Amino acid sequence: MSNYEEWLQDQPAPKKKQAALVVAPIHGVLPYAGDRNPLTRSDTVKRVSAALATPMTGGIRQVYHFDGESEYAVALDALRSPELYGLEVQLPPLSFYCRQKRKVRTHRFDLRLTFRDGYRRAVFVRNATSLAKRETQDEIDDIFAAVTEDFADDCMVVCTDDYTRAYRDNLRRIWDYLQLADAEADKIVEDAARNSSYWYLGDLIANCDMEPWRCYQAAMRLIGQNVLWTDMHGVIDYPSRVALNA
Repeated sequence: MSNYEEWLQDQPAPKKKQAALVVAPIHGVLPYAGDRNPLTRSDTVKRVSAALATPMTGGIRQVYHFDGESEYAVALDALRSPELYGLEVQLPPLSFYCRQKRKVRTHRFDLRLTFRDGYRRAVFVRNATSLAKRETQDEIDDIFAAVTEDFADDCMVVCTDDYTRAYRDNLRRIWDYLQLADAEADKIVEDAARNSSYWYLGDLIANCDMEPWRCYQAAMRLIGQNVLWTDMHGVIDYPSRVALNA
Protein backbone atom coordinates (compact mmCIF):
# COMPACT_ATOMS: atom_id res chain seq x y z
CA MET A 1 0.00 0.00 0.00
CA SER A 2 1.34 3.43 -0.89
CA ASN A 3 1.88 6.16 1.66
CA TYR A 4 -0.92 8.12 -0.03
CA GLU A 5 -3.39 5.26 0.50
CA GLU A 6 -2.34 4.94 4.13
CA TRP A 7 -2.94 8.69 4.56
CA LEU A 8 -6.41 8.40 3.04
CA GLN A 9 -7.36 5.67 5.51
CA ASP A 10 -6.49 7.95 8.41
CA GLN A 11 -8.79 10.76 7.27
CA PRO A 12 -12.15 11.23 9.01
CA ALA A 13 -15.26 10.33 7.07
CA PRO A 14 -16.92 13.24 5.25
CA LYS A 15 -19.48 14.98 7.42
CA LYS A 16 -23.08 14.75 6.36
CA LYS A 17 -24.89 17.99 5.63
CA GLN A 18 -26.86 18.91 8.70
CA ALA A 19 -30.28 20.46 8.80
CA ALA A 20 -30.68 24.17 9.45
CA LEU A 21 -30.82 25.23 13.08
CA VAL A 22 -34.31 25.87 14.41
CA VAL A 23 -34.97 28.57 17.01
CA ALA A 24 -37.34 27.31 19.69
CA PRO A 25 -40.44 29.38 20.52
CA ILE A 26 -39.65 32.46 22.61
CA HIS A 27 -42.25 33.71 25.08
CA GLY A 28 -43.68 37.06 23.97
CA VAL A 29 -41.85 37.00 20.62
CA LEU A 30 -43.49 36.26 17.27
CA PRO A 31 -42.06 33.26 15.39
CA TYR A 32 -39.94 33.42 12.26
CA ALA A 33 -42.07 34.01 9.16
CA GLY A 34 -39.57 33.66 6.28
CA ASP A 35 -40.13 31.21 3.45
CA ARG A 36 -36.84 29.37 4.11
CA ASN A 37 -34.54 28.89 7.07
CA PRO A 38 -30.99 30.12 6.24
CA LEU A 39 -29.42 28.96 9.52
CA THR A 40 -27.27 26.25 7.93
CA ARG A 41 -23.68 25.66 9.06
CA SER A 42 -21.05 27.65 7.19
CA ASP A 43 -17.29 28.12 7.48
CA THR A 44 -17.35 31.42 5.60
CA VAL A 45 -20.59 33.22 6.49
CA LYS A 46 -21.89 34.24 9.91
CA ARG A 47 -25.61 33.61 10.09
CA VAL A 48 -27.59 36.07 12.21
CA SER A 49 -30.84 35.75 14.13
CA ALA A 50 -32.47 38.71 15.80
CA ALA A 51 -35.74 39.64 17.46
CA LEU A 52 -36.91 42.96 16.02
CA ALA A 53 -40.09 44.97 16.45
CA THR A 54 -41.73 47.07 13.73
CA PRO A 55 -45.07 48.86 13.39
CA MET A 56 -46.13 45.98 11.10
CA THR A 57 -45.79 43.57 14.04
CA GLY A 58 -47.67 45.92 16.34
CA GLY A 59 -44.50 46.77 18.22
CA ILE A 60 -44.04 43.13 19.24
CA ARG A 61 -40.63 41.62 18.57
CA GLN A 62 -40.44 38.96 15.88
CA VAL A 63 -37.68 36.48 15.04
CA TYR A 64 -35.74 37.24 11.84
CA HIS A 65 -33.05 35.04 10.26
CA PHE A 66 -30.42 36.55 7.97
CA ASP A 67 -28.03 34.82 5.57
CA GLY A 68 -25.14 36.91 6.90
CA GLU A 69 -23.99 40.02 8.73
CA SER A 70 -24.37 42.20 5.65
CA GLU A 71 -28.07 41.40 5.21
CA TYR A 72 -28.58 42.10 8.91
CA ALA A 73 -26.78 45.44 8.58
CA VAL A 74 -28.98 46.42 5.63
CA ALA A 75 -32.04 45.63 7.74
CA LEU A 76 -30.80 47.72 10.69
CA ASP A 77 -29.97 50.58 8.33
CA ALA A 78 -33.54 50.52 7.04
CA LEU A 79 -35.10 50.09 10.48
CA ARG A 80 -33.62 53.34 11.80
CA SER A 81 -35.80 55.27 9.34
CA PRO A 82 -39.04 56.54 10.92
CA GLU A 83 -40.73 55.96 7.56
CA LEU A 84 -40.23 52.19 7.69
CA TYR A 85 -43.36 50.24 8.58
CA GLY A 86 -42.41 46.60 8.12
CA LEU A 87 -39.57 44.22 7.33
CA GLU A 88 -39.70 40.81 5.64
CA VAL A 89 -36.80 38.45 5.00
CA GLN A 90 -36.23 35.25 3.01
CA LEU A 91 -39.13 35.92 0.65
CA PRO A 92 -40.87 33.21 -1.41
CA PRO A 93 -39.11 32.34 -4.69
CA LEU A 94 -39.77 34.58 -7.67
CA SER A 95 -39.75 32.95 -11.11
CA PHE A 96 -37.91 34.77 -13.89
CA TYR A 97 -36.64 33.98 -17.37
CA CYS A 98 -32.84 33.86 -17.41
CA ARG A 99 -31.53 34.93 -20.81
CA GLN A 100 -28.09 33.44 -20.16
CA LYS A 101 -29.39 29.97 -19.28
CA ARG A 102 -32.37 30.31 -21.61
CA LYS A 103 -34.71 28.83 -19.06
CA VAL A 104 -36.95 29.81 -16.17
CA ARG A 105 -35.17 30.06 -12.82
CA THR A 106 -36.13 31.26 -9.33
CA HIS A 107 -34.69 33.91 -7.04
CA ARG A 108 -35.36 34.77 -3.41
CA PHE A 109 -35.01 38.43 -2.48
CA ASP A 110 -33.09 38.98 0.73
CA LEU A 111 -35.40 41.66 2.12
CA ARG A 112 -38.63 43.50 1.44
CA LEU A 113 -39.23 46.86 3.07
CA THR A 114 -42.72 48.27 3.54
CA PHE A 115 -43.03 52.00 4.25
CA ARG A 116 -45.75 53.82 6.14
CA ASP A 117 -47.42 54.96 2.92
CA GLY A 118 -47.71 51.33 1.77
CA TYR A 119 -44.84 51.49 -0.72
CA ARG A 120 -42.88 48.21 -0.88
CA ARG A 121 -39.27 47.77 -1.98
CA ALA A 122 -37.52 44.45 -2.66
CA VAL A 123 -33.79 44.43 -1.87
CA PHE A 124 -31.13 42.45 -3.74
CA VAL A 125 -27.94 42.15 -1.63
CA ARG A 126 -24.63 41.08 -3.16
CA ASN A 127 -20.90 41.78 -2.83
CA ALA A 128 -18.98 44.12 -5.15
CA THR A 129 -17.04 41.34 -6.89
CA SER A 130 -20.23 39.64 -7.97
CA LEU A 131 -22.00 42.89 -8.90
CA ALA A 132 -19.11 43.82 -11.20
CA LYS A 133 -19.70 40.74 -13.38
CA ARG A 134 -21.69 41.18 -16.54
CA GLU A 135 -23.55 37.92 -15.93
CA THR A 136 -24.72 39.16 -12.52
CA GLN A 137 -25.87 42.47 -14.00
CA ASP A 138 -27.85 40.62 -16.68
CA GLU A 139 -29.35 38.32 -14.06
CA ILE A 140 -30.42 41.33 -11.96
CA ASP A 141 -32.08 42.87 -15.02
CA ASP A 142 -33.99 39.63 -15.64
CA ILE A 143 -35.05 39.33 -12.00
CA PHE A 144 -36.19 42.93 -11.70
CA ALA A 145 -38.13 42.66 -14.97
CA ALA A 146 -40.10 39.76 -13.49
CA VAL A 147 -41.20 41.66 -10.36
CA THR A 148 -44.91 42.47 -10.46
CA GLU A 149 -46.87 45.06 -8.49
CA ASP A 150 -48.32 42.44 -6.16
CA PHE A 151 -44.75 41.54 -5.08
CA ALA A 152 -43.12 45.00 -4.78
CA ASP A 153 -43.40 48.54 -6.12
CA ASP A 154 -39.70 48.73 -6.94
CA CYS A 155 -36.38 46.96 -6.42
CA MET A 156 -32.93 48.08 -5.38
CA VAL A 157 -29.42 46.62 -5.31
CA VAL A 158 -27.28 46.95 -2.18
CA CYS A 159 -23.53 46.29 -2.26
CA THR A 160 -22.33 44.53 0.88
CA ASP A 161 -18.89 46.10 0.55
CA ASP A 162 -20.46 49.43 1.53
CA TYR A 163 -21.11 47.95 4.98
CA THR A 164 -17.67 47.85 6.53
CA ARG A 165 -17.09 46.18 9.88
CA ALA A 166 -17.13 49.53 11.70
CA TYR A 167 -20.34 50.53 9.89
CA ARG A 168 -22.02 47.27 10.95
CA ASP A 169 -20.85 47.67 14.55
CA ASN A 170 -22.14 51.25 14.65
CA LEU A 171 -25.52 50.19 13.29
CA ARG A 172 -25.88 47.52 15.98
CA ARG A 173 -25.08 50.00 18.75
CA ILE A 174 -27.35 52.66 17.27
CA TRP A 175 -30.21 50.17 17.07
CA ASP A 176 -29.70 49.17 20.71
CA TYR A 177 -29.77 52.82 21.84
CA LEU A 178 -32.85 53.56 19.72
CA GLN A 179 -34.68 51.02 21.89
CA LEU A 180 -33.92 53.15 24.99
CA ALA A 181 -36.26 56.12 25.10
CA ASP A 182 -34.86 59.25 26.77
CA ALA A 183 -36.62 62.27 25.29
CA GLU A 184 -35.06 64.67 27.81
CA ALA A 185 -31.50 63.64 26.89
CA ASP A 186 -32.28 63.74 23.16
CA LYS A 187 -33.59 67.31 23.45
CA ILE A 188 -30.64 68.55 25.49
CA VAL A 189 -28.08 67.09 23.07
CA GLU A 190 -29.94 68.33 20.00
CA ASP A 191 -30.25 71.84 21.48
CA ALA A 192 -26.51 71.82 22.19
CA ALA A 193 -25.83 70.63 18.65
CA ARG A 194 -27.86 73.55 17.26
CA ASN A 195 -26.71 76.29 19.60
CA SER A 196 -23.13 75.62 20.71
CA SER A 197 -19.67 75.26 19.19
CA TYR A 198 -18.01 71.85 18.96
CA TRP A 199 -15.93 69.70 16.64
CA TYR A 200 -15.75 66.28 18.22
CA LEU A 201 -18.46 64.26 19.92
CA GLY A 202 -16.62 64.77 23.21
CA ASP A 203 -16.89 68.55 22.74
CA LEU A 204 -20.63 68.30 22.15
CA ILE A 205 -21.11 66.15 25.24
CA ALA A 206 -19.09 68.62 27.32
CA ASN A 207 -21.53 71.36 26.26
CA CYS A 208 -24.46 69.47 27.80
CA ASP A 209 -25.40 69.83 31.48
CA MET A 210 -26.14 66.15 31.92
CA GLU A 211 -24.40 62.84 32.64
CA PRO A 212 -21.93 62.05 29.83
CA TRP A 213 -23.24 58.51 29.35
CA ARG A 214 -26.78 59.81 28.74
CA CYS A 215 -25.40 62.38 26.31
CA TYR A 216 -23.51 59.70 24.43
CA GLN A 217 -26.56 57.48 24.11
CA ALA A 218 -28.66 60.44 22.97
CA ALA A 219 -26.03 61.41 20.40
CA MET A 220 -26.06 57.86 19.03
CA ARG A 221 -29.84 58.04 18.66
CA LEU A 222 -29.58 61.41 16.91
CA ILE A 223 -26.97 59.97 14.55
CA GLY A 224 -29.30 57.06 13.87
CA GLN A 225 -32.12 59.48 13.09
CA ASN A 226 -29.84 61.53 10.80
CA VAL A 227 -30.10 64.60 13.02
CA LEU A 228 -26.34 64.43 13.56
CA TRP A 229 -23.72 63.44 11.00
CA THR A 230 -20.57 61.43 11.62
CA ASP A 231 -18.34 59.05 9.68
CA MET A 232 -20.16 55.73 9.97
CA HIS A 233 -17.10 53.87 8.68
CA GLY A 234 -15.15 54.71 11.84
CA VAL A 235 -16.01 53.54 15.35
CA ILE A 236 -18.22 56.25 16.87
CA ASP A 237 -16.64 57.47 20.10
CA TYR A 238 -15.73 60.71 21.89
CA PRO A 239 -12.98 61.63 19.36
CA SER A 240 -15.39 61.22 16.42
CA ARG A 241 -16.10 64.24 14.26
CA VAL A 242 -19.79 65.17 14.44
CA ALA A 243 -21.88 67.87 12.82
CA LEU A 244 -25.51 68.92 12.55
CA ASN A 245 -27.16 67.59 9.41
CA ALA A 246 -28.47 70.33 7.13
